[in-house]
Formats: sequence, structure tokens, C-alpha cells
Amino acid sequence: MKKVRLTLVATALMMAMASGSAVADQRVVDQISQFGVKYTVNDNHAALHGVDCAALGADWASCNRATITLTNPGEALTSKDWVIWLPNIRQTLRVDNDQFRMVHVVGDLTRLEPTEKFKGFAAGESVDIPIVNEYWQLFITDVMPRWYVTSENAQPKIIASTDTEDLTSFVSPMDNYWKRTADDRNVLMTPVSRFEKNSDTAQLAGEALRGQILPTPLHTTLHAEDADLSRGVQFELTGLNADSAEAVRDRFALLGLAENGQGYVIKSRLAPAAFTGNEAVSGAYRLSVRAQEAQVEGFDEAGIYYGMMSILSLLPASGEQKIATLDVTDAPRMAYRGIFLDIGRNFHSKEAVLRLLDQMAAVKLNKFHFHLSDDEGWRIEIPGLPELTDIGARRCHDLTEQRCLLPQLGSGPFADAQGNGYLTRDDYIAILRYAKARGIEVIPEIDMPAHARAAVISMEARYNRLMKEGKTKEANEYRLVDPTDTSNTTSVQFYDRTSYLNPCLDSSMRFVDKVISEIQAMHQAAGAPLTTWHFGGDEAKNIRLGVGYTDAASPEAGKGRVDLSKEDKPWAKSQVCQALVKSGKVADMDHLPSYFGKKVSERVNAHGIEKMQAWQDGLKDAKGAKDFATRRIGVNFWDTLFWGGFDTVNDWANKGYEVTVSNPDYLYMDFPYEVNPLERGYYWGTRFNDERKMFSFAPDNMPQNAETSVDRDGNFFDAKSDKPWPGVYGISAQLWSETVRTDEQMEWMIFPRALAVAERGWHRAAWEQTYQAGREYKGGETRHVDRAALHKDWQRYANLLGQRELPKMDKAGIHYRLPQPGARLVAGKLAANIALPGVAIDYSLDGGNSWQRYHDSARPSVSGEVLIRAVSSDGKRFSRVESLK
Repeated sequence: MKKVRLTLVATALMMAMASGSAVADQRVVDQISQFGVKYTVNDNHAALHGVDCAALGADWASCNRATITLTNPGEALTSKDWVIWLPNIRQTLRVDNDQFRMVHVVGDLTRLEPTEKFKGFAAGESVDIPIVNEYWQLFITDVMPRWYVTSENAQPKIIASTDTEDLTSFVSPMDNYWKRTADDRNVLMTPVSRFEKNSDTAQLAGEALRGQILPTPLHTTLHAEDADLSRGVQFELTGLNADSAEAVRDRFALLGLAENGQGYVIKSRLAPAAFTGNEAVSGAYRLSVRAQEAQVEGFDEAGIYYGMMSILSLLPASGEQKIATLDVTDAPRMAYRGIFLDIGRNFHSKEAVLRLLDQMAAVKLNKFHFHLSDDEGWRIEIPGLPELTDIGARRCHDLTEQRCLLPQLGSGPFADAQGNGYLTRDDYIAILRYAKARGIEVIPEIDMPAHARAAVISMEARYNRLMKEGKTKEANEYRLVDPTDTSNTTSVQFYDRTSYLNPCLDSSMRFVDKVISEIQAMHQAAGAPLTTWHFGGDEAKNIRLGVGYTDAASPEAGKGRVDLSKEDKPWAKSQVCQALVKSGKVADMDHLPSYFGKKVSERVNAHGIEKMQAWQDGLKDAKGAKDFATRRIGVNFWDTLFWGGFDTVNDWANKGYEVTVSNPDYLYMDFPYEVNPLERGYYWGTRFNDERKMFSFAPDNMPQNAETSVDRDGNFFDAKSDKPWPGVYGISAQLWSETVRTDEQMEWMIFPRALAVAERGWHRAAWEQTYQAGREYKGGETRHVDRAALHKDWQRYANLLGQRELPKMDKAGIHYRLPQPGARLVAGKLAANIALPGVAIDYSLDGGNSWQRYHDSARPSVSGEVLIRAVSSDGKRFSRVESLK
């Protein structure tokens, strides 16, 4: 009895001590969560200023210096039992304060923690932690929000000063550190430099835009009369299914044209026999607008729908509901006109996707490439595999990753945070139906064998659960890792070997087959058969084995020195993969991604899906399209032009692939709009992709672009190819979501840039030259391109966007990016302009207390500081406010 009492007493004491420890730990967490945080970039050219970046192992010996400043607003804190977790897309190579260390965990997740030399935070003290990072930090979104703090027995808390999407609240201005290299020739966009850039784009009178349609039709004959739609519209729709007809009605109603039995008559019919030659293609239509009625003839249902969208494109934004009478004969230039959306990195809602589909259909974009999985998240429900969404769709602070994935990309420690989530089976089916009604094919992508960490971790959790239940066979059914694989490898975004599913396992192929089966069943349920499967396939490599690194034992100058003896190719130590190579079925480890692509194509074909698509590098070791089992095989070509893409694109087309150009330096919408540190986005392929650059892209003659743009550092480049060019199959603009956490940010990055892609995919401009093997385009020297024609075309297009299309987006509730105004002072007066004429500009002479509308005909006098901003047509949204003195 005495022993029992002693045991109870000891247990109570231990519980009390644990409770006391937990309370103490929570106090530490609570206090640090109130710390001020300031992140300051100090030098993006550290190698030129005394830092041996090569010795630190930086890629191409490139590193930057920054400072983290922590300010303790409360009483002194001496505890060492704390960790600050921060998203850090740049690897920290050195910490120059011996009281702290930074430890990379996985992906961008990094620990900042005290060392044994930590002296504590005095009351009111600010402590600087200088660090050296790999590469550069040029845009504010290189720093991510929602740093959080933990202690052993406490609940995590986000540091309040970082819990924001307004990064300027804790990131110091980067205006002096915007150059990637010392001789960077890009132009920093300020009001003055922007004014100069915009100066060749004038506002056109409404009459000059009369009868203009976006995207531009093949043939238009304009008539003198106008058609009056002010009494609404009366539809006589034939040739459209009920869902498409409803979608047409909804779009007309959104833009203020309600149905009315006495309204303007709009008729439609299918008439495929009326189309011949190059015009007999899906989406072709003929439109006749007369004073009393309009008629649309379509080659197919898509053609009828597009004809209806062309009627709406004619509407001015002034509120006057009159359109020009005209005749149009039209057909698309390319079969594939696409938008790619990544909801793997950060989730975006079904509602945002539906709004995107509406806008795509309005400008005749017909392919929605839907990236549903990545390292950071799995975003679609798969019946029978609940862990994929229970764990893979959520990020939280669980170091075991048995409840969720570890936090990434500024999502913070809680599973209900922005960026988490998934589409249920019903959600996905609803998206498919919505897309089908608008003539859009949904192309699902499940990325593999790299970028697969969410799936790998989820299936490991499933394995552990079933093994505990004694179900060994079931546990191994869909396992994606070989437990013998101890390869040391680092993915492009700093994940370890858990980023790659193992392509040599039968269970991996069973997983692929299961996922294809379930997603195909969703398409069948939606009445939208799955005709294209996107395999992904990109970046299955170890970046430490890239050309910017060198072996420390025998180093090359100008490269980061690492111990290459410790670096492995993906799956190099997997016994299963070693056996596969030894068997002769695959040449070596480098060929595993393409080998896996071939195996997946067999499963895709077995499911009756006619086409498989991939990012081109995932198929690089195949001989050509005939190596794959599906009847058709497509690639998204994503080499940058200035690194040779103007030539290598021909190789893919000549091997029989359907090439959809997806070039980062022209078509990535996750890149910034302009060279200004306050813009959002990554920038490894170019420093900016604005509407004008994307509009000026020549997708079917890649070398031509050397005459009309510059490389990443603002330098001219030369381009030619001596190879035959079979022609482009399609064009696609991409939004990767690393820096895009909210639906509003998603729309801001996509629109209005996507409309330029619609124009280039639908219409071949007169200034686009036909590809000629051997013709050289030398940036800054040759003049093959008719620049006057390009400028005239841009001015027309820019006015259509500013005067017509953006106000229509306002009506649809789209959070598009308003262009930043240009401005300068001329003889004491404010002169302002904008890239998309028609967008209003406001100015303030009293520090923003009051705002006035700018009119170029009455330039205001300025003495002192003036603030400027752009304004949406409905007056509800504004661009960034900028200052001019």
C-alpha cells in the first residue's frame, strides 16, 4: 500500500512539473509571438564585396547578405527553449551572429534557434542576425509571411508582425537592391521610367475601336449602322446544348443584356458545311450583325459559343449598349489555347476556378491545364485513398507528418490556414461541367515522379496506419518509396528524397492506375470524357549535381564548392532501381523519368485516353513520340529562349510531339509584371512579363523574339535555327502558385495578362514572320520585324483592354491587376499616362487625404510631393500608391 501511495505521489509530482514546464514554455511562445520582425536585404552582390560565396557552396558562387532583426517589446527573455520557423526560399549558407543558427528542414521551411552562446533578449532590445543566402533577393515576395514560434510543451503561435499579406510591414524597402548582377541592364520601373515606357501608347477615340473584337478575327467587314441592344436581347438559340445556352445567357446578363421578348434578336445554328479549308476547324464561326438581328453560324458548338462572345466583345464600356453592324468570318489559329493553374503549392477555391473559366471562355481560350498535386499539397479527393487529402491537402506543425505536411510557402502552423484545402469529388465534377458548357477541356495534371512529396508522405502515413492494423499486403499496395533508398538528393525547391515517388516499384504503378481510374470516373460522371492526361515529369534531378556546383576536392572557379561524393542522383541507392538498371530494361538512373513516362503512357492508353502530355524535360531521354503508347503525345515546351529555346523547340516538334509553347520568359504569369521590388513573383526566367511583352510574343517563330525583347538581365540576344519547324500546336500561359496564397492574388497575377495569350493563340498578327530556317535575328541590330505594324497593333489592343475589357472584368468581380501609372513633372505640372489607355488615374497633393481625377488636358500644378494611383472603372479598387517629387 505504501508503494502505491509513493507511486501516486511521484506521478503527481511529475505531472505538476510537466504542467509547470508547459506553462513556462507557453509563456516563452506567447512572448516571442509579439516580437517585432524586420527583414532587410543588404547586398545582392556579396561575392563582389568580400563574401566567398563559392566556399559557402552557392550555385554559380552567387549569394546575398540580409539581416533579420528581432525586437523584444516586453520584459527580458533568457530561455533557450524556443524555435522560430520561417519560410525561406533561399538557402541560408551562413549566420554571422554566434548566438543563433539557421537549420534547413525541408523545402523552404527553416529553423532559427539559439546556440549555446545565446545571451537572451533584453527588455526592449533589438537584435540583429546577419545572414548570407544563396542567389539573390530582388522582389519583396522572396520573403514570405507567417513565421511562427514553438517551444517543447507549448502550442505554436504565429509571430503577429509577420501574420500579413502586406509584406512591407516587416520587409525593408529593396529599392537599392533590385539588380541581379552589377551590370544588370533592366530598367527599374518608377513613375518617371514608366512614363517614358508608356509614352508611345496614346488613348484612341471610341470610334477607332468601333467593330473591334478580341481576340482579333480572321476577316471583318464593318458597316455604317449600329445595332441597338438597349432593350435587352431575345435569343433564338439552336445548335447549343442546354448548359452552353445557359452559359451564354448568364454572360449576356452579367454584362447588362437581360433577356426580353421585345429585345434585339440573336440567332444561332450549326452549319459545318458552310466552312471549308483552314476554316473548317473546331471553334470556327460566322457572325452577321445587322440593325435588327444578329446571326451566328458555327462549325460546331464551340464555334457558336465563340460567336456569341464576339458579340459581347463589341460592347463598349461606356454604358451605351450599341454595337457596330458587321460581318465576321473567323477560326482559331491554334487548336490548343490554354491557361495553366497550379493549386498544388497553394490551394485556390472552386469559386475562383469557375470565375477563371468564365473569363477564359469570353476570349476563346479552350484548354484548362489543372495542376492538382505537388510537393506542397495534394488537391483532389481520390476515393479509397483518404490520406491524400486528410494529410496531403493540409499543412501544419506536425514534425512526424502523420497528421499533415510540414508548413511551406508562408502558410503557417495551422491546418485551417490560407493555402490549405482540396477539391472534393463533387467540386471537381462541378468544375468539369462548368468548363464543358463553355467549350473548355480540363486537362488534369498529377505531377510525377518528381514534385510528388505530398503523395509520398500521404502514402507513407497510409502504410504506417495499415501496418499497425496488421494489414501488410494492403499497406504495401500503394507505397511510393523503396525503404532501401538512402539517396542524398536535393530537389529544385530544396526537398529531400521524399520529393520523388519511386518509378521502379510496382506499387507506384498501381498508385498511378488508381488515380487515373478515379479521375477518369469523375470526368465520366460529369459527361466530359477524359481525353488528355498530364503526366508532369519535370525536374526529376538533384540540383547539387547541376553545372553551377563543383567538387570541393578539385574545384572549378566561379562555382559553388560542395562535396560531390555525398551527392546522389534520385533513386541511386534504391535497390529496386539498381536491379532494374542491371536488368537492362533502363539504361541508367538518368533515364528513369522517361522510362516511367513510357510506363504511365501504357496505363493511360489502357484507360482509353488518347493523349498523354508532359513537361518536355520529363521525356528528354525518349527517342520521340512513337516511344509512347498513347496515340498522341504532347509536351509543354518550357525552355527559355535566351538559353537556347529558340532552337531546341524544333527538336521536339521534329520528334513528333504536339508542342504547346509555355516559355517562362514570355508565358509565366507567376513572374512579376514589371521590374519593381514591390511586384509579386519569382523571376528565374525573366525579370518581368507584362501585357505588352506577352502580346508581342511570336509563338510560331521563336527566333523572331530576339528582335523584340531582351534576356533576363536586360541584354539583347541573337537567335536563329537551321532546323525545319513543323509548326506550333498550341500556346499556354502558366500560373505557378508559390507566392500566390489567396484567390485575389491569383486573379491579380492572371489578369489581364491572359488576354494577350488569347490573342496570340487565336490570331496571327501581320507583324509575325513566317519561320525561315537559317534566318538570324540579332537583338538591337537586325530589323526583320515590322515594328511600326507591331506598335500600331499594340496600341489598338492596349486601348481595347483599358477601355473595354477591364470594365467588363469589374462587372464580373475579377481582381485583376491595375497597371501602375507613369508620371513626371513638366514645368511644374503633373503629366501622367498609363500602359492601358482608358484606365483612370488619380492624384493627391495632400499626402493622400483627398484624391482628384487626372485629365491630361488640364494638368495640375504641383509644388512638392504628388501621389498617383490607377483606379478601376467601378471606383472600388486602386493600384499601389506611388510618390513623385
